[in-house]
Amino acid sequence: MNPSVSTASRIASLRASMQRHGLSAWIVPSSDPHLSEYLPERWQGRQWMSGFTGSVGTLVVTARFAGVWVDSRYWLQAEAELDGTGIAPMKVSSNAGVAFIDWLAANCGQGDTVGADGRVLGLATVRALQDALAGCGASLRLDLDLLDEVWPDRPGLPLAPVFEQQQRFAPVARLAKLKALREAMQRAGAGWHLISSLDDIAWVLNVRGSDVSFNPVFLAHLLVAPEGATLFVLDQKVPPPLRARLAADGVRLAGYDQLAAQLSQLPPGSVILVDPRRVTAGVLQSLPAAVRRIEQINPSTLAKAVKNDAEVGLIRTTMEQDGAALAEFFAWFEQAVARREKITELTIDERITQARAARDDYFSPSFATIAGFNANGAMPHYRATSASHAVICDGRQAGNGLLLIDSGGQYQSGTTDITRVIAVGATSVEQRQDFTRVLKGMIALSQARFPRGTRSPMLDSLARAPIWASGVEYGHGTGHGVGFFLNVHEGPHGITPYLLAEPHTAMEPGMITSNEPGIYRPGRWGVRIENLLLTVPAQTTEFGTFLDFETLTLCPIDSRCIERDLLNPAEVDWLNRYHATVRARLAPHVAGAAANWLEASTRPI
Repeated sequence: MNPSVSTASRIASLRASMQRHGLSAWIVPSSDPHLSEYLPERWQGRQWMSGFTGSVGTLVVTARFAGVWVDSRYWLQAEAELDGTGIAPMKVSSNAGVAFIDWLAANCGQGDTVGADGRVLGLATVRALQDALAGCGASLRLDLDLLDEVWPDRPGLPLAPVFEQQQRFAPVARLAKLKALREAMQRAGAGWHLISSLDDIAWVLNVRGSDVSFNPVFLAHLLVAPEGATLFVLDQKVPPPLRARLAADGVRLAGYDQLAAQLSQLPPGSVILVDPRRVTAGVLQSLPAAVRRIEQINPSTLAKAVKNDAEVGLIRTTMEQDGAALAEFFAWFEQAVARREKITELTIDERITQARAARDDYFSPSFATIAGFNANGAMPHYRATSASHAVICDGRQAGNGLLLIDSGGQYQSGTTDITRVIAVGATSVEQRQDFTRVLKGMIALSQARFPRGTRSPMLDSLARAPIWASGVEYGHGTGHGVGFFLNVHEGPHGITPYLLAEPHTAMEPGMITSNEPGIYRPGRWGVRIENLLLTVPAQTTEFGTFLDFETLTLCPIDSRCIERDLLNPAEVDWLNRYHATVRARLAPHVAGAAANWLEASTRPI
């Protein structure tokens, strides 16, 4: 079937359902009852309905209009995937998650009703919607799930079993984490605490799963009481031995769908702590009016962002394993190009995953590999498919230009995320200039020193300044937090102008953050260079404690792409020292062609 025909019929079915319920507009966000970034199939309604496959975007449908709001990372992708569907790509420079609200306020009128499944809309988003719609006389309805009405064979809940982390990968015991969590609850004045964010639950309980692509988490809610806690999860997912160990630590199990009933039975006068940015409005609808809510960030979100010394040690070892896998991959790639083997963007994903899978404690990719050759590299979240991908070498000759590879691995000993751009054949002066500008920005942030408690968004301009100096900008944040065998995108901190500089975004020792500035020339090429950084103490003076960064990622940066004259002596020194470290740390883990590639790729420039 023509995809646009399928999309049109799905939109038509949705509109018929809207009409039956008296709705003027329907919102399909990219979220689930846990506000996850990567979604189980059951909640991929926006993708199923529209055909747009990007990981972020909001679909809004009215009687005569349909549009998907996307930020600049997805502009080109949305244009291509929505072409011919009758759905408009709504381009916004940032904050696509709430930009649709202004459109609804401008296009709805007195008496209109806007609908959405409240179970997948964040509390903060619902409040913004209600305020905006009240201004134009419209109302918001949250008690329907129209996807159930229009999506035949909608997937059910994932059933994969969960598993407990081995003690060597979980240096802080579950009981200790629960004790610290209750102490934080008491300081906030709360006796109860509801956690719906999956990475927080996995972290608190030292339990992992595979319900969500790329993130080793599982579907559940956790209600922490003054004594004990209840984990709401599908019963068959928890093996009996783990069930017994959870019970021994005061964690009892209840059905995934029993949360509402238990919340409704909280005693009058109870005080519950919830994070308005990490819980949905629908989940809280069953709370009695006599239960007081305290709204602040989940204490576990702050705690898991700061890795302890044992976790940092494991992560450093993981980086050596990951870097060795990459050395093997790049050595193969260079040889395959020289032999004129057929190589496509899909081949890159297969080979890089294969190299990682051979390494100790590997679990899965940490996100879908982005391999973009030339023009495809200009789409920051591009993903090659069997139906649409570029050929790097056709078996007779290789192309010329830049290949961008953004990939990562989930290891039980840590999570990795790295982007490298490599030369294929000949590169142009302009390509090398863009590469060098991005490298300058990446080095500038790598060398930053700042007072402890500096709000992470304030560091973003350090990486952009060398790029801005050439009159160029990029439309995504420079860095995101990274979990420990958890989500590759982790809050609360982030080096990005799109994050408010709030107290909980302050940089602290032990935080891991990506450093990934870029330049994108639509239809031509893209450049992004990414390392992961560990925040560490630098010095203490009469002005306080200062922090700087340790670069964790271990992989050469392609010197063939550099215009050396654009680098100053300090930047050249940084690169040479970095490459010396990479060579020393990875050499014991590689042999043969990979060792030769490593030696050649880390020579001083």
